[in-house]
Amino acid sequence: MAVVKEVNPHFEDFIFNWDYKTYLTVGGYGSSKSYHVALKILLKCIEEKRKVLVIREVFETIRDSTYALFEELIADLELEGIVKPKVSPMRIDFPNGSQIIFKGMDKPWKLKSIHNVTIIWIEEASELKYEGYKELLGRARHPSLSIHFLLSTNPVGEDNWVYRHFFKDELKEIFVLDDEELYEKRVIVKNGVYYHHSIADDNLFLPQSYIDQLEELKVYDPDLYRIARRGRFGVNGKRVLPQFEVKDHEYVMSKVGDIPKRYLRNGMDFGFVVSYNALLKLAIDHENKWLYIYKEYYKNDMTDDKTAKDLEDVVDKDELIIADSAEPKSITYYNQQGFKMIGATKGPGSRLQNTKKVKRFKKIICSDKCKNTIRELKNLTYAVDKQGNIIEDEFNIDPHTFEAIWYGLDGYEVSDLKDRKNYSGKGRR
Repeated sequence: MAVVKEVNPHFEDFIFNWDYKTYLTVGGYGSSKSYHVALKILLKCIEEKRKVLVIREVFETIRDSTYALFEELIADLELEGIVKPKVSPMRIDFPNGSQIIFKGMDKPWKLKSIHNVTIIWIEEASELKYEGYKELLGRARHPSLSIHFLLSTNPVGEDNWVYRHFFKDELKEIFVLDDEELYEKRVIVKNGVYYHHSIADDNLFLPQSYIDQLEELKVYDPDLYRIARRGRFGVNGKRVLPQFEVKDHEYVMSKVGDIPKRYLRNGMDFGFVVSYNALLKLAIDHENKWLYIYKEYYKNDMTDDKTAKDLEDVVDKDELIIADSAEPKSITYYNQQGFKMIGATKGPGSRLQNTKKVKRFKKIICSDKCKNTIRELKNLTYAVDKQGNIIEDEFNIDPHTFEAIWYGLDGYEVSDLKDRKNYSGKGRR
């Protein structure tokens, strides 16, 4: 069956390339990435018998997105009556036996009856949960045909699983590809993955008026401009600590060495299964209003006895540790083990006040050895309500190291340092 279709030149190699198992198309609004993924699949199904699974996180979004896109392509290619879309159940049948099936990950039980899938397209992959992606990896199998995964997405935050899996995961210290290299080269093959980056300018069929609208975002919505116009990953939202920076460990320690002992602090947040035990060693440059973070302890799934043993290598037992007062039993236990630990003062509005206190530092300088602190604080942003308004004491993640800083600075004021000689075990004066 001969098919003639004009395509955007930037996607020509992508459409006909089936040499790799995984294809990741990342791009801005209007770049035509989804259109060309659908065309790639359609042409493959015409060429040879294939069973394709098209996935979105929510099934109800499929009818007006991927399914409608295939309907448009079938009409453009004048294949009506030959290639037959069906709405109930939602699928597309081909005369050679190829089939495209549409499912949502919000109804995962419906995937169990699908067999011999050789191509899976995950549209808006960033909306999918990582567990869902791993589930899909086990759904594609065939005794003789090659297996392919096609992922298309707008580049949202760097905290999204797509970025962590295909580019960088700072928590697991995994580096796959620098996204800046992709923006420069536009198409890269790395570790058997075909990466493709596109923006609106790559879509020659897009009116200039649409591109002009995307350009306007630069003035009133920089985050959306980065995603929609430039097609780049980054930080979504307003950063909590824009003054946070990372320096070489030796440099940080050279500065810490000049700071009086009374300005050295230890703060600890407790955690267990999901949360983490986080202890940070802090040094306050009181004159310049700079805060140094020079050592961290960060683990979960640890009982108090195991954590206490670990902490012997982190703090001296004569050093004061100010910890989360919501865990009095843990504080008592650590004191019994010879540590000098007290609970931080808490009260109504303390989360907001502690956040404001940390923000008053002109600079927050973190050692490059404090990997988890960097991961949590470098791109920490405020949570927003349904109207898009910032919630000043809630964040995009649960930042255990940030709370450790709160506790470590308990009793410290930016304008003064209050001695805390009369602390009780409960953290009261």
